[in-house]
Amino acid sequence: MTANAEFVAAKDRLLEATLPNVLFDGWSLAGLKAGALAIDLPEAQIAVLFPDGGTEAALWLDDWADRQMLDALDAIDLKALKVRERVATAVKARLAVLGPHREAVRRAISLKASPWGAAKAAEIVYRTVDAIWYAAGDTATDFNFYTKRALLAAAYGPTVLYWLNDSSEGSSDTFAFLDRRLGDVMQIPKLTDGVKRAVKHLTGPFEFLRQARR
Repeated sequence: MTANAEFVAAKDRLLEATLPNVLFDGWSLAGLKAGALAIDLPEAQIAVLFPDGGTEAALWLDDWADRQMLDALDAIDLKALKVRERVATAVKARLAVLGPHREAVRRAISLKASPWGAAKAAEIVYRTVDAIWYAAGDTATDFNFYTKRALLAAAYGPTVLYWLNDSSEGSSDTFAFLDRRLGDVMQIPKLTDGVKRAVKHLTGPFEFLRQARR
């Protein structure tokens, strides 16, 4: 295991130990301390792993969830599914990972409204929708690459908010909502040139983030 992989694993371990405490302590130093205590991690290591404390740990939740989602998808034969089904499966897999931690997700979303969190929010969303499209086998370039991600972001965000308040059996209402939203995303190839020009302004931030990640 490389040094970076060890660092990521250590952050994941502290995050996972902290998640049960978020319900009581929020995304706070107190929550991180309780998590560290649960895994016998020296308290001084908290500042090494999450220098910005609970807010940084809250944002790490998305990184962790993306990787957990991809691990879950590895066990599924996505090639046997239609593209729309692949995307839906990926979103469902991510929500399944986050299922036991809805309150932590809710509080993390609130933190993203802060100046520190807002600066990272677009990057976080881009990373998630990019991972979903690649897992779905997307090979789009140019306009379609960015537009698919922008429109999926517009579908994914509201789906998460819907899911947070969904009490239906097996989140069935959320998945119906997701299916309706994805119906809009899958209309991309049918867009007229005029509509494409109107939508293009949504893709600007994602073009920048793609370049920044190279």
